[in-house]
Amino acid sequence: MQLALRNWDLSIGSGQPLFCILGLNVLEDLGLALETARELKQVAAQLDLPFVFKASFDKANRSSFKSFRGPGLNEGLKILAEVKARENLPIATDLHEVEQAAPVAAVADLVQIPAFLCRQTDLVVAAAKATAEAGGLLHIKKAQFLAPLDCHSILRKVEEAAGKDLVILCERGTSFGYNNLVVDMLSIPAMKQLGAPVTIDATHAVQLPGARADGDGVSSGGRREGVAVIAASAVAAGADGVFLEFHPDPEKAKCDGPSCLPLSAAKDLLGRLKALHGTLNSAP
Repeated sequence: MQLALRNWDLSIGSGQPLFCILGLNVLEDLGLALETARELKQVAAQLDLPFVFKASFDKANRSSFKSFRGPGLNEGLKILAEVKARENLPIATDLHEVEQAAPVAAVADLVQIPAFLCRQTDLVVAAAKATAEAGGLLHIKKAQFLAPLDCHSILRKVEEAAGKDLVILCERGTSFGYNNLVVDMLSIPAMKQLGAPVTIDATHAVQLPGARADGDGVSSGGRREGVAVIAASAVAAGADGVFLEFHPDPEKAKCDGPSCLPLSAAKDLLGRLKALHGTLNSAP
């Protein structure tokens, strides 16, 4: 199975290079977005890897009311459009409400549906229609409470709404007891059997949801050292792409710092993942 971002001559799936969705967890300002996009673009070019720049304009699923959420829809899309124009890069960002589908699809080439929202029929249908009309693709994260084969229903909703295949499924871990996630690598070939390319969100798979005391409330912890382990394991299991978040200084990141990697680590990790993917997918 292959899908293409035709406006950018990028493809994901069988026989294609490792697809890379890379960027920031959340937009903080234009300067940081441009800095991160430029560095990751350079790394991807050096490694000859397809690259989509990702950043969220709003992190609606927060542990605390006081948590930083981002600049919001209007300002966030302006920043993403500026990055897209200046750096000549395809953009990925997520949406949370039906009304956001059209404006988000007008800017984002890869429209992302967060894990907790992947069963919301109205949102999936609206995103599918808007994305298909704009010529993009949908990146849908499998919820932490879903079995891999449950994604069949999501794919059928999109197909019925948009009339064609345009979904990349994403594994991001499954709830395991309290404040913990685990990744079942067998879920990757299982979801691929449904007829969709599959990525691994190695950043959010190492989260410890709600596990860290943070002032008056709580926030998600993370195991940054596990990102490379999860990413490599998923590529070995057949993942078609990787979703990774970076920050020049993760300790100062305004959201999910414990789970993201320093920007300086991008080249080494992506180089190793490319080599692994190439070895496993080379002709016998």
